[in-house]
Amino acid sequence: MSDIGPRSGAWHAVPMLVLRSAILFILAAFFEIGGAWLVWQGVRGDGSHGGRGWIWIGAGVIALGVYGFVATLQPDGQFARILAAYGGVFVAGSIVWGVVADGYRPDRWDVTGALISLVGMGLIMYGPRGH
Repeated sequence: MSDIGPRSGAWHAVPMLVLRSAILFILAAFFEIGGAWLVWQGVRGDGSHGGRGWIWIGAGVIALGVYGFVATLQPDGQFARILAAYGGVFVAGSIVWGVVADGYRPDRWDVTGALISLVGMGLIMYGPRGH
């Protein structure tokens, strides 16, 4: 997004690029966290007995592959920036996934850590660049 700014004449495009980027981060989180969860369920199940089997594992591997492609659709072309910023989304998304899929009850430290991660994500991805 470094080529967008007040001097480029495309400043009005910034909100749409941020929205597109945020949607892609959420979609990436869905596939990565969901894929990892499917593999976990395939191998370990709910922890009280064996896993759910190879179909779950295979679906998880496919979802993880889709995540890799979704990450490439980000407007910013810097691999390091995208993956570093995505880390914050992954942290917060993992907590949310646990709440929805497994009945996990985060404590205040889980929530605080997730919020700090999202602030870091915002700084990495959308902070002003002095180019």
